Amino acid sequence: MLKTLLLLPLLGAGLLLLLPSRRIDLLRNVASMVAAATTLCAGLLLLNFDPASSEMQFFETRPWNPRVGSNLALGVDGISMPMLLLASVLCFVAIFTSTGVRNGAKLYFSLILALESSMLVVFAARDWSLFYVFWELTLIPLFFLIDRLGGANRHRAALNFVLYTLGGSVFMLIALLLLYDVAPEHSFAMADMAAGSAQLPERTQILVFLGLLLGFGVKMPIVPLHGWLPLAHVEAPSPISVLLSGILLKMGAYGLIRAAWTLPGAVQALQDWLALLALVSVVYGAVLAWRQSDLKAMIAYSSISHMGVVLLGIAALNEAGLNGAVTQMVAHGLAAGLLFMLIGLLYERTHSRDLAAFGSLNRVAPRFAAFIVLTLLASVGLPGSAGFIAELQVLIGAYGRWGGWLAVLSIGVLISAAYALRAVRRLSTGPERPFGGAAAGVATFADLNRGETATAAALSAGIVIIGFYPGPLLGLMASSVSRLAQQFGG
Repeated sequence: MLKTLLLLPLLGAGLLLLLPSRRIDLLRNVASMVAAATTLCAGLLLLNFDPASSEMQFFETRPWNPRVGSNLALGVDGISMPMLLLASVLCFVAIFTSTGVRNGAKLYFSLILALESSMLVVFAARDWSLFYVFWELTLIPLFFLIDRLGGANRHRAALNFVLYTLGGSVFMLIALLLLYDVAPEHSFAMADMAAGSAQLPERTQILVFLGLLLGFGVKMPIVPLHGWLPLAHVEAPSPISVLLSGILLKMGAYGLIRAAWTLPGAVQALQDWLALLALVSVVYGAVLAWRQSDLKAMIAYSSISHMGVVLLGIAALNEAGLNGAVTQMVAHGLAAGLLFMLIGLLYERTHSRDLAAFGSLNRVAPRFAAFIVLTLLASVGLPGSAGFIAELQVLIGAYGRWGGWLAVLSIGVLISAAYALRAVRRLSTGPERPFGGAAAGVATFADLNRGETATAAALSAGIVIIGFYPGPLLGLMASSVSRLAQQFGG
């Protein structure tokens, strides 16, 4: 079943290449059905998953390159299972809402499905060489999706994204080769390399972990490695921004969790420095988001702040903090994915993302206004939303380690509330006003159709259900998180 989940999008991409390019609606419908089938497969995998076990489940391995110790090793635990579900759901959302794509539709949908397969393999890989190869493979479809179909500065955005990621990957590769050299069985298996890392001096462990931190920190992103993110988000098509913010950033956080599991001594030695980076990211990202008038740029910078919360939870190295980090990854994936979807639909209708150009949409587009307000409030951790559960756990986990220093996190939360409420005031509670220039007037703004409403409702339901009833999600990852925390004595 796991292999079916990983291969289904890739087979769907191959099928799309056989269809005629002029049948755009057919291409979109087939891609949507493949993405829906992949989501169903992830759901079936969840039904067969045993949350009470901390062991790797659905594990299988095949020799890939025996001479260098590489294997096609796959498996799922309580940390990777939520990521597989999130990736499959958001890929379906990205494809289903890509109604405005007319030019290059065959290439567009094929690349998204190929990207989905690569991301799913990253979350399921149990061999560092397999992880690294598919980590790099995600760059190829993303480069073409931004470069071919993005905005006016798409070429610069695509190049920045690739150069930043490749630069970080160089350090990641060097770190993995150092771990490979000390692995007892001289293989890239994650368990083998974790066993070998224990033989390294603490200074060497720290240097190896810093190499992995650079690679994963670019993708999260952590300040000051965030330079590619705002431009890529603004210039990418909105469905691709859903994937960038909803899943790609989580790949970096997920990789960092695996790095902490591999090098527990190093992450404990750097615990305070990681917390400092996290708090800087929280405040810096929130301030930059507050300064934006472009809605996509605002959400992009806010992602830096939210991923800072994830880093703080990881740095806490206890069950509460790690639970909060993984929950925040899911919560931010749902909220940011829905926000980028809504802003993309808004741009399609008005050809504007400037917050100052809008007035209240309550009367002309009540469904859109309701969803945008709900999602903006959920993104700042409103009680009753998934973000509140995540941030509460991170606060509990981090307070036990750093105490009053967490007042800095409160500053970031207050600034986040300021820019969210500013957007709510403009789009919902303020006066109605017409657009100027080439933008369409508010009076002609089309509300969400049935398909868009159903998609937004599904993501909103996930945010609210986790907020009011987080037990199933926390139970899903409890055993794996507990086992990880025990390595740090937490």
